[in-house]
Amino acid sequence: MTLTGWLQALAFFAIVLALTKPLGLYMAAVFAGQRTWLSPVLVPVERLIYRLGGVREDEEMSWRVYAICVLVFSLVGLAYLFVLLRTQKWLPLNPQHFDNLAPDLAWNTAVSFTTNTNWQFYAGESTMSYLSQMAGLTWHNFVSAGAGIAIALAVIRGIVRSSAQTLGNFWVDLTRACLYLLLPVSMAFGLIFVWQGMPQNFNPYRDVTTLGGVTQAITGGPMASQEAIKEFGTNGGGFVNANSSSPNENPNPFSDFLELILIFAIGAGLTYTYGRMANDTRQGWAIFTAMALLFFAGFACTYASEAAGNPLVHRLGVLGPNLEGKEVRFGAAASALFATVTTDTSCGAVNAMHDSFTALGGLVPLVNMQLGEIVFGGVGSGLYGMLVFVVLTVFIAGLMVGRTPELLGKKIERREVQFAILAILVTPVLVLVPTAVAAITPMGLATLGNAGPHGFSEMLYAFSSTNANNGSAFAGLGPNRFYNLVTGVTMLFGRFAVIVPVLALAGSLAQKRPVAPGVGSFSTNSGIFVALLLGTILIVGALTFLPADALGPIVEHLLVLQGKTF
Repeated sequence: MTLTGWLQALAFFAIVLALTKPLGLYMAAVFAGQRTWLSPVLVPVERLIYRLGGVREDEEMSWRVYAICVLVFSLVGLAYLFVLLRTQKWLPLNPQHFDNLAPDLAWNTAVSFTTNTNWQFYAGESTMSYLSQMAGLTWHNFVSAGAGIAIALAVIRGIVRSSAQTLGNFWVDLTRACLYLLLPVSMAFGLIFVWQGMPQNFNPYRDVTTLGGVTQAITGGPMASQEAIKEFGTNGGGFVNANSSSPNENPNPFSDFLELILIFAIGAGLTYTYGRMANDTRQGWAIFTAMALLFFAGFACTYASEAAGNPLVHRLGVLGPNLEGKEVRFGAAASALFATVTTDTSCGAVNAMHDSFTALGGLVPLVNMQLGEIVFGGVGSGLYGMLVFVVLTVFIAGLMVGRTPELLGKKIERREVQFAILAILVTPVLVLVPTAVAAITPMGLATLGNAGPHGFSEMLYAFSSTNANNGSAFAGLGPNRFYNLVTGVTMLFGRFAVIVPVLALAGSLAQKRPVAPGVGSFSTNSGIFVALLLGTILIVGALTFLPADALGPIVEHLLVLQGKTF
């Protein structure tokens, strides 16, 4: 590791920290319906949208109605994208004349972008028309991110409201998330990315002859606009197969740095929004601190492993960091930082191939996803996932001191704990069960790129990524009908099987009346609480997957030290 590498990480985090309060304040104002600097321009547009959609801004929903709206909206969006991908051959803006997607791949892709996963079992530059990229994938990048933010706001309202039956209006929250937050920032950064050299056009691909005399197709298309929302909405799906390791999607270290900031921005800002809406910003900063500590621990492990290099290469007398699968314009430090950030969140964009990381370097992104991607996390999903762990931590702390646990003065009882446990159990069930099935079936083993523990890691990573709605992959795993169908199911339930109990938890808390804190009340904004929260996350989250991880990256590391390859 080098000082320069650590300075990159510290500079990145310092900017994220500086953005947290102003962005959090802005989001709190937007979702409270308060006036912002964009209101003169956007309020008329917002009201027109409500009028066209038949939405009453002042009509709020119970948690059940809110959940039904989320599910119905997502189902309609899934069907729309599936039809678009199955008919793109006959639609406009297809200068490369790409064919329609096969049914199983169209299903997998439609589920992937509906759930904010952006898992890609295809090469975008040779599969998707410009219309599919824009009207299908990019549109979902906005609305799936907006839905996640809306759910986070509903959960916050459930925690901070007293004796309430409603959590807000999904259609209003979704509209404001897209109109006031996602669109303006994406437009601004789209222009910046064009300035940095990302393509933004409708031109057909250009065939050129290289200096070596080989013909090469230069990819065009509306990339810069998709890149901005891809990162800001923690979507992660690349216009091209190489994703952010491609010079078209990520031309230089400056664009790489901007992409990293976009990925963390909303997840960090929402922690302050929570504290602001709870009238106790220390609550938000406590959650931010827990997330920050997990981030730095993950980055330190990944960077140390990649900087140490590959022991097998060292046996050949070649010392230095592991640069396999990495772009030399970024190097080991920026690649390790990007891998940590993109799996701390539900982004899944990559500027290096995780399959080429060292065994322990690849273990950290895997663990990040197995924790439920709560380290700042996906837009909205990171915060409400962390709040589930907060509820569980408060419950455990209450048992330790012999008191009824409380969160912001509200008693955490059996009903709330049941909803929290249901949400937490989704991840181990949807990761471990399909991985076990894949490991013993011919279809699951048919497209592995490696044997031994690394091949097992490829399968485990695939289901960890799709369940966590991340979308990154160990690239050695190839697609087939089994993985298209099963990962599609994993993505669907990984998103909505968490959302429903989380909204039920919020609805239950909203109905409670807070009591005044007493002498024995447990503080949820102290250093002790942060330590307990981290302990709960690691015990409940990480230890659940330790046996599976031991069969993959951990045993691979031990065998590589003995000179064995896979």
